[in-house]
Amino acid sequence: MATLKEYFETDFKFNITAGQELTIRGAGREAKVNVRVHFDFNSGTKFISYYVPVCVEPLDLFLLLLNPPYLAASENLSGGLSPFAQIGFPGEELMHSRDLKFSGRVFIYSENSLSEQELSTLKVAAKQRGLSMQFRGPNFAEQRSATEKPLAFISHDSRDKKDVALPLTLELQKKGCPVWYDEFALKVGDSLRESIEKGIKECKRCILVLSPNFLSNGGWTKVEFNSVFTREIIEQKNIVLPVWYNVTKQQVYEYSSSLPNKKG
Repeated sequence: MATLKEYFETDFKFNITAGQELTIRGAGREAKVNVRVHFDFNSGTKFISYYVPVCVEPLDLFLLLLNPPYLAASENLSGGLSPFAQIGFPGEELMHSRDLKFSGRVFIYSENSLSEQELSTLKVAAKQRGLSMQFRGPNFAEQRSATEKPLAFISHDSRDKKDVALPLTLELQKKGCPVWYDEFALKVGDSLRESIEKGIKECKRCILVLSPNFLSNGGWTKVEFNSVFTREIIEQKNIVLPVWYNVTKQQVYEYSSSLPNKKG
């Protein structure tokens, strides 16, 4: 099951995006919020999305996000752009990101649920400020992910999460390819073995992140590897998609003599 944060990070994939962490202070409290500005050069506009972790009194925090100075700070950030982006086809005048108009569209991704009354209060406040606000909470993530079946299972060593597995997962999601990735798919209380076996059986493809860490791991990665190749033999299909990361043909051959025959 995809997480709300995963949707926050992969939605609006067709827009250029700048993002950073924003510190919100109010009522004697402080909270860290992820903010992204999405630049739509085709329409000449930009809009904002927020990701808010679990917090105390979330409605008060959301109302702060819709007010200056936080809304203005979010609208004008250029994190990741150097310092701003220019887009245009050959032969036409380039459009500058700083010239895009704020559309008033705001998306709030929150790990906190809101009651109908709280959501109504938030919508009224947004409308009074001339904003078009969309709230996306835990229920949104649950219902949306229920309709999405992962196309690929990512088998990796836990030490390669940050540098390889997570970036690969996010890029595939941005390209419209839902994947089974343990950090997003497993919930508290899930059986690790049953969840992994289910993912391997149901996904059309299994991506193996072949790294020195993977090849030296005699635990879960070896179990996953054996399960994947067993499925290939039974179904007589090419299921494995290897990703080579800092490994040589000889190292891969020593791990499995059949793996170097698969193009990575």
